[in-house]
This record gives sequence, C-alpha cells and structure tokens, in this order.
Amino acid sequence: MSRHAENKRCPECGAAFECLARSGANDCWCMKLPRLPMPTDAAADCLCPTCLRAQIEKNLSPGLNPY
Repeated sequence: MSRHAENKRCPECGAAFECLARSGANDCWCMKLPRLPMPTDAAADCLCPTCLRAQIEKNLSPGLNPY
C-alpha cells in the first residue's frame, strides 16, 4: 500500500487538505481526534481539519433540552 497522502477537498467548505487514512500509514491527523458516527450517505467523504473539529464539537456539546 502507498504511504502517500491523498489530496482531498472538503465537501463542507471546499478547503483542500491531505488524507492519509487509506495510505497504509495509519497515522492520519483525523485518527487523533474523537470519532464520530459514520455518515449514512455512501457518497460522504472526509472533512477538512476545521470542519471535522467543528462537527466533533457540535456532537460532543450538550444540547439544550426543550423539555
């Protein structure tokens, strides 16, 4: 397996970033962050560091209970 980074574009904001998740290196930057549930959309792709951190923050923050 190649250990080269894959150049990607964030589907949320359009920022360019590098992904090592499928490179065989097993040390992509995203693997050091808390995990989120996998998207249900089969076409979903990786988020850039900024958008992934924002999504993690959103999922880990306690929501306001309307009841």
